[in-house]
Amino acid sequence: MAPTEKTSKKKTTKRSALADVVTREYTIHLHKHVHGRSFKKRAPWAVKSVIAFAKKHMGTADVRIDPKLNQQLWSRGVKSVPHRMRLRLERKRNDDEGAKEKLYTYASWVPVDTFKGLQTAVVDAE
Repeated sequence: MAPTEKTSKKKTTKRSALADVVTREYTIHLHKHVHGRSFKKRAPWAVKSVIAFAKKHMGTADVRIDPKLNQQLWSRGVKSVPHRMRLRLERKRNDDEGAKEKLYTYASWVPVDTFKGLQTAVVDAE
């Protein structure tokens, strides 16, 4: 018997990140990302972890870090990175002419008194 062809059309509707220029606030638990990392590599690893977190949650390959966020990550030295940090991730349009990506993510630091009860929040565009 000859194999029969099945004509099944699957609709793969992938949500486009292009239409979504959005700003969200997240709490990242850095302690679990740097746990077990050697002391002299903790702060650089924390920076890489923030970039990976932003790529995963915002869906853009281009992630830019605010200098204040970088300063806060390194504030206690190379080996004692803050356990938690509140981030504001903004997905923006890339207006450069020769840009590979149409969108980029800008990560900045949000100062908070306590992390108790904080959840991911969508922030209105300012």
